[in-house]
Amino acid sequence: MEFRTIVPIEKGPFQIEPLEEMLFVGSCFADSIGRRFVEDKFRAVVNPFGVMYNPASILHTVERSDIAPKTAVFTLGTNHVYRLKETGEIVDNCEKRPARLFEEEELSIDACADYLCRAIDVLQQRQPDVRVILTVSPIRYRKYGYHGSQLSKATLLLAINRMVSAIATQQSPITYFPAYEIMMDELRDYRFYADDMLHPSTQAVEYIWQRFGEMFFSEHTRQFLEEWRPVKAALAHRPFNPDSPEYQAFLADAHAREAALIKKYLNQ
Repeated sequence: MEFRTIVPIEKGPFQIEPLEEMLFVGSCFADSIGRRFVEDKFRAVVNPFGVMYNPASILHTVERSDIAPKTAVFTLGTNHVYRLKETGEIVDNCEKRPARLFEEEELSIDACADYLCRAIDVLQQRQPDVRVILTVSPIRYRKYGYHGSQLSKATLLLAINRMVSAIATQQSPITYFPAYEIMMDELRDYRFYADDMLHPSTQAVEYIWQRFGEMFFSEHTRQFLEEWRPVKAALAHRPFNPDSPEYQAFLADAHAREAALIKKYLNQ
């Protein structure tokens, strides 16, 4: 008997290889998933200018950076933006300035899709064959009210669906990963939430990472992660006496295994 609903996931239209150059931009959920890729030796850059919650701010990050990744992951948190009243400019961070200086606005479906299209265009100018994964953060925003948070997520989901549907081909370099649906449907129990009951727990993030791998990891990547796991554990080991000759030899061996593994998969 099955006591939960599993979100079906098919293989993505492209596969992520070991040590791949990647860019993660978006909400704090992008930080959580992106750090997992960094830990597993992908050449990933995660939110280089800080957390970005809305499509406009994601565009601003892409424009400001000079990164040309093979795969980019955009994680959208909200369609709410803040404009500086003096200039009308959408700001990415209010920098603790008084709220009276800003005006809150909700981006429409069309506006969200337009900002995302522009961000992808910028990436494609630098890397014509860049692949883009779009996802919606499962983190709810209490300050909008829970109904308002759902409406915000719905706007983002509709904008992404419009984009993906418009370019849907078998070889499409732009696709959607259902992180939001996995959290809402598979992990709906509060034991999968952090203490604030809004953010996914470490266990939930790990599970979503595994589902992400089901969709996008190549066989080479799975093999690399299998070989990397014991090396990663060795490097993470915290001994009672870190200055002992025995531990220093152990650490040198782990670093040598790490270097050999990276060399092996970079040359494939």
